[in-house]
Amino acid sequence: MAIEVGTEAPDFALKDNHGRTVRLSDFRGEKNVVLLFYPFAFTGVCAGELGELRDNLPTFVNDDTQLLAVSNDSIHTLRVFAEQESLEYPLLSDFWKHGEASRAYGVFDEEKGCAVRGTFIIDKEGVVRWTVVNALPDARDLGEYVKALEAI
Repeated sequence: MAIEVGTEAPDFALKDNHGRTVRLSDFRGEKNVVLLFYPFAFTGVCAGELGELRDNLPTFVNDDTQLLAVSNDSIHTLRVFAEQESLEYPLLSDFWKHGEASRAYGVFDEEKGCAVRGTFIIDKEGVVRWTVVNALPDARDLGEYVKALEAI
């Protein structure tokens, strides 16, 4: 079960698609974070969702907000995926220890070995302010993220 609104967001340290370590706590006191878990790179629904975020990037990466997208793919897979899809925001690898961050947020599907489509909006104090979890085949509604960010 996914963590609830009002909960302090679990910190993590994950490598991005360039091999840099990114910690959720790096943004505390500085930016709200849109934390998006997705199953796998190079899949149709995931590419569509991440492309829609790319096409609306100023809403999700700016002085007040940072987008972080997390999958259980390796950093090497994510590097190629980001280049192919022209994704210019951090793609984080929850590959090893496999699914550790996804499990902390309650969005890891043990049977399939990947994260489900979980999104968490975390305020500058590190508190989860909004969340939605969709099944693997179900794309999320970008408009919901925008409304949730505006409410912070």
